[in-house]
Amino acid sequence: MRRKVTVVGAGNVGATCAQVLATRDYADVVLVDIKEGLPQGKALDIDQMGAVLGFEPNVTGSNGYEETAGSTVVVVTAGRRTRRSSRTSRRRWSRRARTRS
Repeated sequence: MRRKVTVVGAGNVGATCAQVLATRDYADVVLVDIKEGLPQGKALDIDQMGAVLGFEPNVTGSNGYEETAGSTVVVVTAGRRTRRSSRTSRRRWSRRARTRS
């Protein structure tokens, strides 16, 4: 039975981790992220890259955790969720930080 590795977080670090795992053929890779369409797109990119570079990756992208069942290893690269602040509040924060220094 082939091993399975789950990478939680499909940002730059997570996608690179999934790419390296797929390139080296360590295991099947499941890429999970809460942002709709992001892990599926990155998984498709990695799968298509394999055809060009001469290997056959098996990367799956998902927004849920059903596909992660049976994973041998789980790598968490996801950061904490942050609220989007307006440009005005960033300026205010920046001014406050400069006056405190």
